Amino acid sequence: MAEGVKPRVKAPKSAAAGEVVVLKTLISHQMESGQRKDKAGNKIPRSIINRFTCEFNGKSVIDVTMESAISTNPYFEFEATIPETGDLKFTWYDDDGSVYEETKSVKVG
Repeated sequence: MAEGVKPRVKAPKSAAAGEVVVLKTLISHQMESGQRKDKAGNKIPRSIINRFTCEFNGKSVIDVTMESAISTNPYFEFEATIPETGDLKFTWYDDDGSVYEETKSVKVG
């Protein structure tokens, strides 16, 4: 597991049925491309978040594959339609096999 990795999510706590809401995510991660060298001239191994997904009540909202050219601390802002009360599950997958998750509940009312 990479050090200092912290996912953050901003999602509304409530919405009207069928409302389109804006979701914002950021994960603190170095995102080492594998192209740089350390002070001794050794190649620094690649270490990136390679995939990000969001589901609402088990249904896919977004699924993104990331490559080594992505910036440090990847940020995503996207929209989702909220048809009913449920949970948004955000998942980040790291090259080292680590998985970082965050869940936000949205109440329709």
